[in-house]
Amino acid sequence: MRITTHMCRGNYRSSWAAEGGYDFVAEALFGELDVDGFFCEFDDERSGGFAPLRFVPPGKQVVLGLVTTKSGRLEDPDDLKRRIDEASKYVPLDQLCLSPQCGFSSTVEGNELTIEEEIAKLRLIVQVAEDVWG
Repeated sequence: MRITTHMCRGNYRSSWAAEGGYDFVAEALFGELDVDGFFCEFDDERSGGFAPLRFVPPGKQVVLGLVTTKSGRLEDPDDLKRRIDEASKYVPLDQLCLSPQCGFSSTVEGNELTIEEEIAKLRLIVQVAEDVWG
């Protein structure tokens, strides 16, 4: 069994509750929390940059939540690849993964996306992951 944690900034009806990077908690969070991996939100500027990932030790996975669940707008695959490359300056590529930044429906009300938009985002994630990791 693998144990991971997700640092959620809120996911209620396409809104959020918190903002800010991981800078202030990164050393303790990534270096001391006894988990196998981290699901991190990096879908927009409110999430901060990738520099705090420098504290992730070898062997721990970082799931980059680069694809937003807050809007149906589809991200550009090349932008996602560029951001994965940027994150790999702090964590080796084989320790990185790609996902939505949060679930599509963290509450019964869900987010303001259609099923078709959710499917398109999941297809995009698979396409980019295949391009990056094979």
